[in-house]
Amino acid sequence: MPDTFQIEIVTPEKMVVKDEAEEMQIPGKNGYLGILPGHAPLITELAVGEIAYRRGGSTHYLSVAWGFAEILPDKVTILAETAERPDEIDISRAQEAKRRAEEEFKTGKTEDDFTDAEDALKRAETRLDVAQKK
Repeated sequence: MPDTFQIEIVTPEKMVVKDEAEEMQIPGKNGYLGILPGHAPLITELAVGEIAYRRGGSTHYLSVAWGFAEILPDKVTILAETAERPDEIDISRAQEAKRRAEEEFKTGKTEDDFTDAEDALKRAETRLDVAQKK
């Protein structure tokens, strides 16, 4: 059995990652999934969260928001609405987005307002967490 698998992480704008990994964790809609070489085929919806993959003793992190992942025994393909490496994240913009989301929790009037604020807060917090892992 191979020790690695191919990974591709793509957004509508660009190819973010094309690499190999020994293991990977991705934020599935119903929780995080751990992936090793030889994983059973699976398609899942992505949530807002952190992608981590290990290759050659180094762990790489990305912030991701929404999309889909196709997992095959020898390849993982992620089609994400957004995906950012730590050095691509604008920390001040993420902090401002977090502040706006927290304000929306205080002033929101409908369930949709609160759901939107929760999504925005989760995305901002994830971006800030990943940015610290440079």
